Amino acid sequence: MPGPRPFARRGTRAEDLRQQLADEIVRGILAPGTPLDESDLAARFGVSRTPVREAIRLLAASGLVETRQHRSALVARPSDEQLAAMFMVMADLEALCAGYAAVAMTARERRDLENLHRSMAPLVREGDPQQFHEANVEFHAAIYAGSHNPYLAELTATTRLRLSPFRRAQFRTLGRLSRSYAEHEVVVDAILKGDQNGAATAMRGHIGTVEQAYLRYVGEEIAPAASAGAETA
Repeated sequence: MPGPRPFARRGTRAEDLRQQLADEIVRGILAPGTPLDESDLAARFGVSRTPVREAIRLLAASGLVETRQHRSALVARPSDEQLAAMFMVMADLEALCAGYAAVAMTARERRDLENLHRSMAPLVREGDPQQFHEANVEFHAAIYAGSHNPYLAELTATTRLRLSPFRRAQFRTLGRLSRSYAEHEVVVDAILKGDQNGAATAMRGHIGTVEQAYLRYVGEEIAPAASAGAETA
């Protein structure tokens, strides 16, 4: 099992821990049914049990962990049907945000979105999934805010959080960074033109390919690893 990642700031320990554990769950390093003992995790990451407990709570909220009263939490994973349902809702919510942004964004917000999109091009060339993921979160958040509908933005961000580990994993699929950037290009172009229907359609298609990329990642990376582990068990 990989070693702990250092935590730079006390305020981010629980979130950093959540991200690392979520990544290990999605990648199959922490298999479904694996117990998450607070004391063991605290020792592993060199932290107190408080951020561990908070990280587990956040993971449970995203459906990656099942909590049990007076017992260690267990690694869970949404079924294919549950994931499909979440991605379907995510696509509709993001499409609404993009469509609203196309007609509601200020000129400054449109320039900022375009600049943010352009700044992601070097990350594609570098082929760094982690940096691209971080910029991608900022890109989508800018569109949520640009919808100028706080309730929709909050609902979309909450749903995105539940899917975040799965959306992040798909960037490891070969060629996915460049394809994601190209899909963003279509969304941005429609928003800059004020094309509400075009922006919504482009974003819905983008989220659909995100789901397919994740499923390919599971099939190509996680399933063979799990099968190999079963054969050697």
